[in-house]
Amino acid sequence: MCLAVPGRVTEIGERDGTRMAVMDFGGVVKDVCLEYLPDLAVGEYAIVHVGFALQRLDEESARRTLALFEELGLLQEEFGDPWEAVGAVAVEEAEEAGR
Repeated sequence: MCLAVPGRVTEIGERDGTRMAVMDFGGVVKDVCLEYLPDLAVGEYAIVHVGFALQRLDEESARRTLALFEELGLLQEEFGDPWEAVGAVAVEEAEEAGR
């Protein structure tokens, strides 16, 4: 599943001519492209989808949404380590094959 997740801008810079931000998604930190929201500032929140900030969001809405995503386990699903997920599937398959 690929969600649009609210995040808070912690740093802004430029990489290869593209305005980029470091954003915090409830403790998970990722690089995000700001091409669609070039005036987004440090401390502001935005909805991010596939690495692009798409829409500015107020802090209260962002925090409520992050809390709900965390409660439902969606943050781990969205930001979890893909290698960890692959390993878990391999272990399940090995256990089933051994039965």
